[in-house]
Amino acid sequence: MKKLKLGKSGMEITRMGLGTWAIGGGPAWGGDKELDQCIRTIASCPQLGINLIDTAPGYNFGQSEKILGQALKQMNREEVHIITKCGIVWTRQGSLFNKVGDVQLYKNLSGESIREEIDLSLKRLGTDYVDVYMTHWQSVEPFFTPVSETMEVLNQLKEEGKIRAIGAANVTPDHIKEYLKYGDLDIVQAKYSVLDRQVEEELLPVCRENGIVLQAYSPLEQGLLSGTYTKESKPQGAQCNKKWFQPGNMERVIDMLEQWKPLCEKYQCTIPSLALAWVLAQGDFITILSGACEEREIRENVKAAGLELEKEDILLMREMAEALER
Repeated sequence: MKKLKLGKSGMEITRMGLGTWAIGGGPAWGGDKELDQCIRTIASCPQLGINLIDTAPGYNFGQSEKILGQALKQMNREEVHIITKCGIVWTRQGSLFNKVGDVQLYKNLSGESIREEIDLSLKRLGTDYVDVYMTHWQSVEPFFTPVSETMEVLNQLKEEGKIRAIGAANVTPDHIKEYLKYGDLDIVQAKYSVLDRQVEEELLPVCRENGIVLQAYSPLEQGLLSGTYTKESKPQGAQCNKKWFQPGNMERVIDMLEQWKPLCEKYQCTIPSLALAWVLAQGDFITILSGACEEREIRENVKAAGLELEKEDILLMREMAEALER
C-alpha cells in the first residue's frame, strides 16, 4: 500500500489505517464484540498492508486501548504506528461533552489531565510510547485551556519520548494556526466522506498549505456506505442521531448506492471500496480510517487504496451526493 510522510515527524504511514472505535464495543456499538476475533483483526494489519492503528481512551472507557494492547503482544511494535488521544475524560471534571450509558464524559486539555491520560493510555496499551498523541476534542469553557498550555505539555512528552508526533482532531482552521505557533502539528483528524464534504471549504486547504496530513474518519458514514443496508434496516447505537440515518435520508442514500453499481462493475470493486477510493482521490496528503471488526473487512477495505478513479467518475459521485441535499 502507498505511504505518505507524516508531517515533519520522519514517519511514513499507510494511506489507510484501522479505526478501533467499534472494536471497543460498549453502548455506542450495541455491546461488546468477540474479544479473540477483535485481537486477530488488529494483529492482521501489517500483513494486510496497514501500519496505522487509531484508538482513544473515550472508546468504551479505555476498552479499545486494552484490546489493542493485547493485540500488540502478538505483533512487532516497530511495524505499526499507534494513534491515541487525550482530552475526553470521565475520571475528572471538565466541560460537559456527552453521556455514554450512565457515565458523563468531559472535555479537559489541561496539562495535569493530559499527563494523567498519557500514563493511563500507555498502561492500557502495554507500550512505552505512542507514535501520535492527538487532542480528541478541543477545549471549551468553562474548563478552557489555551492551546499554548496544551502544546507546552505535548512538546514535553515528545522530549520525554512518550509520544513521537502531535495531532489534533475536530479542529477549525483557526485552531490549526494556533497549534502551529507553538510547535509541529503533523496530522489533523476530521469527518470526511462523499456525503459529508464540509472539510473541503477551509480545513482541507489549510492542511495542504501547511504540510499536515488530513486523516478522514467515518468515510463510510458508520457503515451506511458499506452497501449492506436496505431500506428496511434500522440504525443502531451511535447511528441513531446521525443525519444520513434519519428516515427519508437513509432511503435516498441507498438509492444512490444502487446508481453506483455500474462504477463498481467498471472498477471491479465493491460499494465500500468505491466510497473509500473517492475520499483518497481528493488529495495525496489524505489518509483514511476505516473501522473493521473482522479480518475479511480489512481485506476488502484495503483494495480501495489500489483504485485509481477517473476524474469524470470522481465528479459523477460528487454530483450524485450533492443531489441528495437538494
